[in-house]
Amino acid sequence: MRTSFLAACCAIALLALACSKQEPAPAPAAKSDPKREQIARGEYLAAAGDCYACHTVRGGQRYAGGLPIPTPFGVLYTPNITPDQTTGIGTWTADDFWRAMHEGRSKDGSFLYPAFPYTNYTKVTRADSDAIYAFVMSLKPVQQKSRPHEMGFPYNQRQLMAGWRALYFKPGEFKDDPKQSPEWNRGAYLVEGLGHCNACHATRNALGAITEDDDYSGGLIPVQNWYAPSLTSSRETGLGDWELKEIVDLLRTGVSDRSAVFGPMAAVVMHSLQEMSLADLNAMATYLKAQSEKKASTPLLASGPSDEQTAAMMKSGAKIYKDTCESCHQPNGEGVARVYPPLANNPAITMRNPVNPIRMVLSGGFPPSTEGNPRPYGMPPFYQELSNEQVAAVVTFIRASWGNSATPTTPAEVARSRGVPAD
Repeated sequence: MRTSFLAACCAIALLALACSKQEPAPAPAAKSDPKREQIARGEYLAAAGDCYACHTVRGGQRYAGGLPIPTPFGVLYTPNITPDQTTGIGTWTADDFWRAMHEGRSKDGSFLYPAFPYTNYTKVTRADSDAIYAFVMSLKPVQQKSRPHEMGFPYNQRQLMAGWRALYFKPGEFKDDPKQSPEWNRGAYLVEGLGHCNACHATRNALGAITEDDDYSGGLIPVQNWYAPSLTSSRETGLGDWELKEIVDLLRTGVSDRSAVFGPMAAVVMHSLQEMSLADLNAMATYLKAQSEKKASTPLLASGPSDEQTAAMMKSGAKIYKDTCESCHQPNGEGVARVYPPLANNPAITMRNPVNPIRMVLSGGFPPSTEGNPRPYGMPPFYQELSNEQVAAVVTFIRASWGNSATPTTPAEVARSRGVPAD
């Protein structure tokens, strides 16, 4: 009897042991790595700031600098920001990096030229600056000396930047507006700070300064000869009547049902905006839609053609359009959604400065190849096929047809976009 009882107890114990082997205890949760998380966040923020595009030469090492930035005052070359100890910023501390972002000063205290957009980056929080620093310090060091700038006198005298800074630069982190939503404030932080959108989409004075932080009224990028249109709700791009999704699509993929991006903006979408989260792109779109024009449009100084000349250009332009453009952009100018952008009611065509449609007719181009639009359709160049007069005629026709009502274009404007002095 006792033997049977002991045998039963052993059997029960063995059965329990077998069951415990069949159902292993859950593995402990993986421990978070704060340093790795900070680096990953820094990589995302560096993409939001478009750091790669400026600090990497095509075909060169990542973040090793050397990209020429032509300005009206001379040519600047972006520095090596890899953690190389001798030619990069490997000896910089997080405090040094923060001072560059927040105050526009190098490690040795010298003034940085505002081609490095510290006038925007000053709004970045210390925590975000530290995250970008952690990411940069995690990069592979590249030994490549930074190329010296080619600035004529007096612009090569950095100490003279003190006067410019006293007039046009005030350091300070971004502060939320308690009257606005969290999404609006996030969008403002990205657009005004890391995104530095007004570095292109604002009017600059003779000293290259933007006098209003929230100026998004549009401006000519003189050396590149592209016009960055207004981002306000009331003029040119007309973001006020765009759906949020349409703005987000354009920022994320480079194309939307309304338009497509070309030129310098295509690079911004490729290297920066497509990497951002939908939540952040929605926040940026929310902020941009809320902006209104704060000053009157500055009229263009160039005198236009007479009514008789305009009528002749419209007739010639209509024939050129039919023979050259109609098969893609359609007889009614509506294009093909997300393939060939519409020309009718397209603010990129009807903005006050016609340089962008001129550049597209002359040079052609593609929207960026992005995850959301991996095989973009492009436009061939007509640089060799069309004369200045013919380009002016077809651009004039496009800007005044299908409900468009923009001013006519002159051959002299086309000549400037070719890089040939006007007669």
